[in-house]
Amino acid sequence: MNSGHRSDDSGQPDADPADQWVLDPETGEFRLRPDAARRASGGRAGAPQAGAARTEVPRARPAGRAGASAAAGGRSARRRGRVVRGRRLLTWAAGALGLVLAAGCGGALYVYRHLNRNISSVNVQVGDESERPRAGNAALNLLVIGTDSRVGLGRDYGDEGSTGHADTTLLFHISKDRSNATVLSIPRDLMVTVPDCRSGEKRIPGSARAMFNTSLGQDGRDPGCTWKTVEKLTGVRIDHFMMVNFEAVKSLSTAVGGVEVCAATAIDDPYSHLRMTAGRHVVQGEEALAFVRTRHAVGLGGDLTRIPLQQQFISSMIRKMKSSDTLTSPAKLWNLADAATRALTVDSAIDDVNRLKDLALDVSRVNTRNITFTTVPVLDDPTDNNRLVLKPGDAQQLFAMIAADRSLTETAPPASPTPSVSASEPPPIDAEAVRVTVRNGTGTPGQAGRAVSLLRAKGFALAVTGSNVEARSTGSVSYPAGQEDRAQAVAAALGLPATALRAGGRSAGVTVVLGADFVGAGTPSASPTGAPKDLQRVRADDTNVCASKFK
Repeated sequence: MNSGHRSDDSGQPDADPADQWVLDPETGEFRLRPDAARRASGGRAGAPQAGAARTEVPRARPAGRAGASAAAGGRSARRRGRVVRGRRLLTWAAGALGLVLAAGCGGALYVYRHLNRNISSVNVQVGDESERPRAGNAALNLLVIGTDSRVGLGRDYGDEGSTGHADTTLLFHISKDRSNATVLSIPRDLMVTVPDCRSGEKRIPGSARAMFNTSLGQDGRDPGCTWKTVEKLTGVRIDHFMMVNFEAVKSLSTAVGGVEVCAATAIDDPYSHLRMTAGRHVVQGEEALAFVRTRHAVGLGGDLTRIPLQQQFISSMIRKMKSSDTLTSPAKLWNLADAATRALTVDSAIDDVNRLKDLALDVSRVNTRNITFTTVPVLDDPTDNNRLVLKPGDAQQLFAMIAADRSLTETAPPASPTPSVSASEPPPIDAEAVRVTVRNGTGTPGQAGRAVSLLRAKGFALAVTGSNVEARSTGSVSYPAGQEDRAQAVAAALGLPATALRAGGRSAGVTVVLGADFVGAGTPSASPTGAPKDLQRVRADDTNVCASKFK
């Protein structure tokens, strides 16, 4: 974090940027004050330097009939337009804990440069296309990683100097039509397969069974390793990632003027240092961080207790950011944009304030009542009570809903279903000439052999079994260039959905990897239309959520 006296790019000492912006009543947008524009250009407003930002100052309307006409028709139009113009201010920092994206201060070159300098990025390596879930249908999937790194934080938070792991992870799915969103919390104690990955030039071996949080930090793993782990776990293709640390929670909560939270009973947690009486409180800075870290003094005292607290906090922060007192305040917008860009580490594809702005506006289209938080369905690990495993059936059902862009919000209009390949006739191909290798990743012995028997019965005479692979939640059908029609026919014969197809297969033929979502040879595994029973969920517009309700 920068300290001391800063100067802008012209060499002039920085004034508070929020004080340099004024509302243009004609456009409903903020512009630099004329004197600030002169400083930004390094001279007179009428003679900007080459490359300096050009700032237009609203001109007075001419007098006369034109002015009278404007006065007659303009007053009511301006009155009607105030709400609309207020909405034009929605170039805001959208989201929470990393989904708080920077925007709203573009236009002045020095501001653009200032915000861009704040942003850190990582060039992630997520592997070959054949290893990844198929690209979606214009839905947007953002991976938000909260790291518990203590680097540079001294002894205040324990584990001094720890590089940190994936302590809090959210998969933020925004629907194709931007009408709804599902935010999936992934418990840090969940036992998963962490795949091989690369961090820079270093290749890092994976693990067939490891805690999810070790997908970051452990052995030098970067956010790309967490990205690959989530894709492998859920079968959902990630578009971008954002990572934040402890300081981000403190700075963002402070930038919006505090976040309202609720405790149904008094909380006294000696580990997070949160001391809070029962009732509603507005928290920011250290107290906000203590709230999202608390788990020992609420509910059952584990990560599954802490997750709903974090969902409550993030929901409240989203509401605060979308409130009028934030959106109409130049000072708050500037503080939020500055804090957000300082807080974020992103993938290199979005390491520019304009790209973040566009992404923020896309996310901001979702109404808070249609944002639903939920948690991966899990059970206690039978081999270790301090660890978790996926709840069979329920977890795969939820992952399949997200991959198929199905909403968890009851009030949202139902998303258009993603058709299964098996819903239509298979493409006309010569099945006898198709080479198919079936590998078993279901965790249930014999499934590959059953699938091969079914394929041969349907004319795929060259179908054979391959070696088993580690268990995975969703299956795939990979194919080399020019064989998509063959892969579609194989998927249809096995009842696999269209989302299972993967371009770029390495073998000469079609390779099927069966996952836990393969419910039986010949049984269609079309995307579910309903959520698992008793699924934990919190809606972003619910103001009645309190901490101890999760006991």
